[in-house]
Amino acid sequence: MKRAGACLATLFFISTLSASVLAQPAAVRPVAIKCGRLVDVRTGTMVNQAVILIEGDRITAAGPNITIPANAEIIDLSRMTVLPGLIDCHAHLTGDPDKHGYSSLGISIPREALTGAKNARRTVEAGFTTVRNVGANGYSDIALRDAIDAGDVPGPRIIASGPALGITGGHCDDTLLAPEFHHVSEGVADGVSAAMQKTREVIKYGAGVIKFCSTGGVLSLGDDPRASQYTLEEMKAIVSEAHRLGRKVAAHAHGGDGIKLAVQAGVDSIEHGTYIDDEAVKLMKERGTYLVPTLYLGDWFLENYERLGIPASIIAKAKEVMPAARKNIARAFAQGVPVAFGTDAAVYPHGLNGREFAVYVKLGLTPAQAIQTATVNAAKLLGWEDRVGAVEAGKFADLVAVDGDPLKDVTELERVRWVMKGGVVVKK
Repeated sequence: MKRAGACLATLFFISTLSASVLAQPAAVRPVAIKCGRLVDVRTGTMVNQAVILIEGDRITAAGPNITIPANAEIIDLSRMTVLPGLIDCHAHLTGDPDKHGYSSLGISIPREALTGAKNARRTVEAGFTTVRNVGANGYSDIALRDAIDAGDVPGPRIIASGPALGITGGHCDDTLLAPEFHHVSEGVADGVSAAMQKTREVIKYGAGVIKFCSTGGVLSLGDDPRASQYTLEEMKAIVSEAHRLGRKVAAHAHGGDGIKLAVQAGVDSIEHGTYIDDEAVKLMKERGTYLVPTLYLGDWFLENYERLGIPASIIAKAKEVMPAARKNIARAFAQGVPVAFGTDAAVYPHGLNGREFAVYVKLGLTPAQAIQTATVNAAKLLGWEDRVGAVEAGKFADLVAVDGDPLKDVTELERVRWVMKGGVVVKK
């Protein structure tokens, strides 16, 4: 009996000890990345032979003369240039370029969400580890965001807007169907009280940013990109309610009056800005309002529209509006308007986002300034300066690597070779 009791006591001790050991969290092995060159995006300079230390999903140290822990996993990028993960402030992940015009009417919400999963992978593998998605049907972008956050599908970090707000018959409405269908897009809200209610509604269903249409658009039927749509009072209702509830606001705006009204209403960014004038630039600089130009799409669209099945009136608008954007935005760049990077990917294929950089450089920005639009500037616009936009301790380990020197040739960012998001390599 004594022996049996001793055995039982020993077994109990061993089982208790095993359970205690199993309950201890596994030690996180640090990761050390050896960089041939590291772009300091704040200064626009290159740091040679830098090391980045990572624990879990965060950077713990970065720079030259960093001591690598003995137990670290080493990733050797000593022949490459490393930058922070890139940020696209204007994308439509759930759309594709062959789904504009009447072909868009046959796309269901579930199909849009699955399209988004495909494009999310392409986008993150292109080096864009954070995206602001500004407009999607049926809250499909919010479902995509949640699926990525849960680890169900690969993709970038997403700030999603859900349906974009707009007036009846405006760019954010659907004007393709005949009157007998009585169709109204889910983001349509007319009048101050309706605009306020719609802002609350999209936030209720998960929107992390509010997007509304201040002017007409290009790839929509029957509206004028130069004409303002929402009134100043309606815009103020949207912006004040969004800001009160902790959301930033992006305004689709091509025309000069629509840009200035949106800035006066307090929006955080102007999307597109095709007909931006000197008065609008001055106002945006005074208020710190960002311009999110979307320029490469003009090159791609005007080369490919014939195979997209888009109505002739929309093509006529595009041929007028897209070239005008270059001249006006080049002038805005020269005057120092705040700029954050955006592409409008979905007008052209996702994954080509990096081609936007070269257009900015052609219009007057230096390569370093162009890179800043997609890093520190974009992070500030999103309100995520503490998380993304630079290779610094405390920020997410979102990193990209290219072969050459993007401070000399910004087109290197069209050929991203290696991507890490949150400490996990997603493209080797």
